[in-house]
Amino acid sequence: MPAAEESGNSVKQTSTDFFESIGHKAEHLAPTNGTNGAAHKDDDDEKVVEEIESLCMNCHENGTTRMLLTKIPYFREVILMSFDCEKCGFHNSEIQSAGTIQPKGSKYLLRLTEMADFERQVVKSDTAVVKFIELDLEVPPGRGQLTNVEGLLTTIVDDLELGQEERKEKAPEVYAKVDEIIKKGRAMLAGEAFPFRLSVDDPAGNSWITPNMRDGVGKWEKHEYVRTPEQNEALGLAATNPVTGAPTQDDDEIIPDQVYEFPATCPGCMHPCTTKMKMVDIPHFKAVVLMSTVCTDCGYRSNDVKTGGEIPELGKKITLRVETAEDLARDILKSESCSLECPELNLQVNPGTLGGRFTTVEGLLTQVRNDLHSQIFETGDSEGGDSLNPEERSQWTKFFEGIDAAIKGEKKFTVILTDPLASSYVQKTVDPDQEDPQITTEDYERSEQEEEDLGLRDMKTEGYEADNTNGTNDTNGTTETNGA
Repeated sequence: MPAAEESGNSVKQTSTDFFESIGHKAEHLAPTNGTNGAAHKDDDDEKVVEEIESLCMNCHENGTTRMLLTKIPYFREVILMSFDCEKCGFHNSEIQSAGTIQPKGSKYLLRLTEMADFERQVVKSDTAVVKFIELDLEVPPGRGQLTNVEGLLTTIVDDLELGQEERKEKAPEVYAKVDEIIKKGRAMLAGEAFPFRLSVDDPAGNSWITPNMRDGVGKWEKHEYVRTPEQNEALGLAATNPVTGAPTQDDDEIIPDQVYEFPATCPGCMHPCTTKMKMVDIPHFKAVVLMSTVCTDCGYRSNDVKTGGEIPELGKKITLRVETAEDLARDILKSESCSLECPELNLQVNPGTLGGRFTTVEGLLTQVRNDLHSQIFETGDSEGGDSLNPEERSQWTKFFEGIDAAIKGEKKFTVILTDPLASSYVQKTVDPDQEDPQITTEDYERSEQEEEDLGLRDMKTEGYEADNTNGTNDTNGTTETNGA
């Protein structure tokens, strides 16, 4: 923000000045008397909650809107708002993001397996779509909420029950279907329907489900994606100078080690930018495509690695034992479909979380460490915010100390890459035709869930020409019969 000039001195204000944690705001409250708890009145006391007189949409009299600007641990700045009307008793509350629309949309998936999972904090912005997948229930974008999984599901079930009596009389079929959903929802809340999944999809990237450091692979997932033109339009975003077409290369063949440039649209500011692409041949592995996008207008940067080739029949599991500092310099390719696990570091990374990465073991660990640290301690102070209890803060601190020790080469650990597409790679320190004693590879059959997630169960690569021909003949035959 621009600096404010006061008495000839320049005072720089940042978002931290406005969006302090709730604990810091409480410290600014006026001291209270020990007898009745009443605060000493002083005009210089800072107001933690802003109050604004506003119109009640229920009785059209004046009510009071209270606003609190604060930060949420693991997340970012938000505005908590609450409206109350003393005339008619109407009450309403909601949450709005105080930050900007993120460069990419985000989708969170939480698999609930125990009652403790209901306590996970959920930030649902007004642009997010919430789904309870096993319940076959979708909540469209609407009022923003700061709640937990239990509160979110309870609110949905309670809202469904409101009009049931009227549905029973006017639409019995709809009543029966809604009643079935309500019963399933109540069973979930009672802990009788584990496991089930919660999905929060936000094109603006301002929603959140709190992770837990004990989450294993498949428990908590976050995926970022580029918004569609329709989603950008719904968010009020549009390209200033949309790119009408991209120039085509005279030669369709991609030459290795040659950098190609083509126009693109920045997902952050929607201005035109340039994406660079280069094909690199990894010795004794396969060719991969490196892609990088840089926007000179807003500073947005992204890079990704894409692997090509045919889909193998079996997946591959690679285990690397990191024993010395030299092992940290090994090249490693982690594809988008690959999951990462380090048991000694209590680290699990789900497929798609980091995207494709071609780096070293040290670089991969450093990126994971930085991404997690920015999410856990993104509250402006090194303690991770007032909402972190001492036990949880101690666990996260110990977790990051273990990763830091591994990055420095002070701790031995194991890297396990499980890739259903067999598109990941770890560099050997011996001759290519020899076995590296620190690397173990294992081929395995993909599970039905992995094939479903990759879309392989619906893919047909053989016999589709015959099916298409038969379908055409059947259509022609039917037409002739009808014409006869």
